[in-house]
Amino acid sequence: MTYFDELNALLAAEQQYDKAQHEALLLRSTLNERRVQGVSWFPIAISNSELGRGDYLTITVSKTNNLGEGHKFRFGMPVSLFSNHDAQHDRIDGVIAFVSRDSMRIAFKVDELPDWSRRGKLGVDLLFDENSYKEMRIALKQAKELLEDRQHGQLIRQLLGVDSIPPQITQPVYQHPDLNASQNQAIQAILGGQSVNILHGPPGTGKTTTLIHAVQALLKNKKQQLLLVAPSNTAVDVLTERLDALGIAVVRMGNPVKISEHIQSLTLDAKVENHAANKEAKTLEKQARAYTDMGHKYKRNFGKLEREQRKALFDEARKLRKEIDRIQDFMIADVLDKVQVITATLVGANHYTIRDRRYETVIIDEAAQALEPACWIPILKAENLILAGDHCQLPPTVKSSQRSNEGLYHTLFEKLVARYPEHVSLLNVQYRMHTQIMTFPSAAFYDNRLQAAPLVADRSLLNDEEPLLFIDTAGAGFEETQLESAISNQEEAAFLRRHLHSLLSTLSQDYPLTDMPSIGIIAPYRGQATLLKEMIKEDTEIVAYSAPIQINTIDSFQGQEKDIIYISLTRSNSAQQIGFLADVRRMNVAMTRARKKLIVIGDSSTIGQHPFYRDFLDYVERINRYHSVWEWSMDHL
Repeated sequence: MTYFDELNALLAAEQQYDKAQHEALLLRSTLNERRVQGVSWFPIAISNSELGRGDYLTITVSKTNNLGEGHKFRFGMPVSLFSNHDAQHDRIDGVIAFVSRDSMRIAFKVDELPDWSRRGKLGVDLLFDENSYKEMRIALKQAKELLEDRQHGQLIRQLLGVDSIPPQITQPVYQHPDLNASQNQAIQAILGGQSVNILHGPPGTGKTTTLIHAVQALLKNKKQQLLLVAPSNTAVDVLTERLDALGIAVVRMGNPVKISEHIQSLTLDAKVENHAANKEAKTLEKQARAYTDMGHKYKRNFGKLEREQRKALFDEARKLRKEIDRIQDFMIADVLDKVQVITATLVGANHYTIRDRRYETVIIDEAAQALEPACWIPILKAENLILAGDHCQLPPTVKSSQRSNEGLYHTLFEKLVARYPEHVSLLNVQYRMHTQIMTFPSAAFYDNRLQAAPLVADRSLLNDEEPLLFIDTAGAGFEETQLESAISNQEEAAFLRRHLHSLLSTLSQDYPLTDMPSIGIIAPYRGQATLLKEMIKEDTEIVAYSAPIQINTIDSFQGQEKDIIYISLTRSNSAQQIGFLADVRRMNVAMTRARKKLIVIGDSSTIGQHPFYRDFLDYVERINRYHSVWEWSMDHL
């Protein structure tokens, strides 16, 4: 089996599992449960309908209640419009053309909605997204075919290690006063003309800032359009906004997650809407809608003459639609040709408007969190490739496997770091953490190569001499509980709440209420996070002390930072089972969210046999930051 055949087999297993999970969710859940899960909208109202591109009927729907609630609907995903009159049979499938928090446009390949759409209350279900998997499979197939093509498959062979990456063509000098030496050196390497560059950005080291400066430098030198992609919509939004703020002409493919007028104005839809030629298209659309509306006025029981007249009206609307499509194609091409950077998700790089475009340079951000099959979609459009990320933080989301060191968890970024260490640029100055918080992650993951910038090296809370502490619950009887696979620890959560009380009382003496330090509480287990949320929400004294305290799992804290971070390790059992605490990359994320103070609470007798936690315990003891829970009597807290 070849390299790409193996990837295809892993992808097929992931698709099969993902589809089974999604369909089971739709089948076993009530409509209200699906709404809470973010995979259904109900009830909705249709506010507009029109015949759109390619004879697709496009409708606009809006929520009528539960406004502002989060959801999983995204641009390009398949959906099903249904009526609760007969939700099993009264259904029609379409594709999301636009979605915001409370409204969406859906395209259907029909002239008009079925009669049942005027009966009962309407809703929308999110269907399984076959398209993303289809695009990944196509990319793997094309990559496999191009591997043998000496002319067009060169980059593929280099990435797989079949051919070596040639040395730098030039030795450019790049010095920006706002960047540190490692950031400037990384950009120098990118400007050197190599086909592959790897930017390794540990927590707080300014990876995004470095990428944005690299884009500026590439555009100045090459003056050619770039493609900048990331696996998450949120990352694409951040990059798009940062580029626009520097005056770089950028277009965002798809719909942003951050629904703000400014970022909406950077989308392809918005730029086409504001194009000079759009006035003519709007006039023709008005005429086409008039013909369509006239055709819809005919009843079902009409005669031959009426049938012919109806057909003639629809034919006329379609002729106008073809002219509108021609104008829209012109406007889309004009917008895309004039921008300097196109931003998209990995799968969005194959949006029909840019599917056939090629780029001298493609940049993949968050590459260490990206499924490899998805990375091949933009890679196939590249002459040169820049990958940015950190394989020592969270891996990609893989649903079909729990083995976090193999299969699709093993990313292309990670493989290339191991294969081509000489092409890796490590950003080694972090601007987030106090030195004591940084030191252990630096030793455990980055060969002690991280440095704290002078601005943050000794930055701590006022009158606080312990920026890091570990509180050991061993022997206190704080036993974990497991209910339906949800793991929690009631006593550990209660202790954390009492400790937080004490800390907030101290902070209130040093800080005004309007300037209290930000606080995050991280639990590796969802059950513990839920328990902590309930405990703290009911604690009126804690709620009154400060701005809302964020409590969540590790994955939800990726990319964030707080002045103070609590970590509740949760596990406490005589068998020393630590479950996925053994995925130390997640703990790297958790520990590196803190700016000024990190408080880790856990049972040393449970975690201490694992090398990572044994080393951590050794570190906190060495710097005199180890404490026992017994030091805090119940009276003291």
